[in-house]
Amino acid sequence: MRPDVEAMKADIEQSVALLRRRLDWDVANRKLDELNARVEDPTLWDRPDEAQAVSRERSKLEAQINAVKGMERDLEDGIMLADMADEEGDEATLEEARAQLKAIKDRAARAELEALLSGEADGNDAYLEVNSGAGGTESCDWAGMLLRMYSRWARAHGYEVEVEASEDGDQAGIKSATILVSGPNAYGWLKSESGVHRLVRISPYDAAAKRHTSFASVGVSPVVDDTIEIDINPADVRTDTYRASGSGGQHINKTDSAVRLTHIPTNTVVACQAGRSQHQNREQAWKMLRGRLYELELQKREAAAQALADAKTDIGWGHQIRSYVLQPYQMVKDLRTEVETSDTQGVLDGDLDAFMGAALAARVGETRGSTVE
Repeated sequence: MRPDVEAMKADIEQSVALLRRRLDWDVANRKLDELNARVEDPTLWDRPDEAQAVSRERSKLEAQINAVKGMERDLEDGIMLADMADEEGDEATLEEARAQLKAIKDRAARAELEALLSGEADGNDAYLEVNSGAGGTESCDWAGMLLRMYSRWARAHGYEVEVEASEDGDQAGIKSATILVSGPNAYGWLKSESGVHRLVRISPYDAAAKRHTSFASVGVSPVVDDTIEIDINPADVRTDTYRASGSGGQHINKTDSAVRLTHIPTNTVVACQAGRSQHQNREQAWKMLRGRLYELELQKREAAAQALADAKTDIGWGHQIRSYVLQPYQMVKDLRTEVETSDTQGVLDGDLDAFMGAALAARVGETRGSTVE
């Protein structure tokens, strides 16, 4: 077996062994059998909430077990193909086998990280909010770039993206926007992106071509379902309606269909204008508010446990989590994990997995390489 093929085989086997340990393989398979039996019990569906919870747990565990089995099966096929090609001196087929093994290795690496998504809301959909900082047009343009970056990341991973609210900048970009990212583990992957993001570049809006520094903040909260109780006193919430701006249906800018909710005790503000009616926007805004308050509660728990004592900072200027430098050199660097890359365009086009993976690993005390190749 060629040395590079042998190395890939060893890496994949190590990842699969780690996944088996994290799942506690024998226990996980027994648990799946129990969940299958419960789902097949017709009396379970007399209790819809419990049935949905059991079904979700079963689907998640089954997907994890099948992913490991699939990697083991594909690894065996890939090694068999590589051995046959090596014996016959077929370089084209050997290269095909290498590509298959590389794809399995990438799947295994991502599965390793997804196995860390054990938080109670990690599997949920997520709201991602981007707000421009001080700096006028520059910061609005930067906020728009961040919104594009996260939208491209989400779509590249098969997530659905829906704009819930958006306020355009005066000349370019956005002042603020909220998107709903829907798909498995959306919140688990995106939660580490909350914080201030700093951009250094030659301004396209400066005739003198001077270097500018811009800031924008990102906030991420989970979509919470009925299985998670969030107690909100309606008297603590102020409701404002206003005319939606931007693209939309025939009613846009003609009726006060957009809804803004303010939770007075925490000064938490959410807004929605994506629906065609005030009723739809009000309902969605309440869902967003429940998610934001749930995220605040999760942050309180983490702070109390000092789980992120070194990584957590206030979302304020001077407390950025990541710097994107386009001038005088090319570098994106995460200031919490030290992961960095010179492929700035790739990052701005949504290649964020290395940064998210390192931040996720750091939350559970693991380490990852600090340089993205």
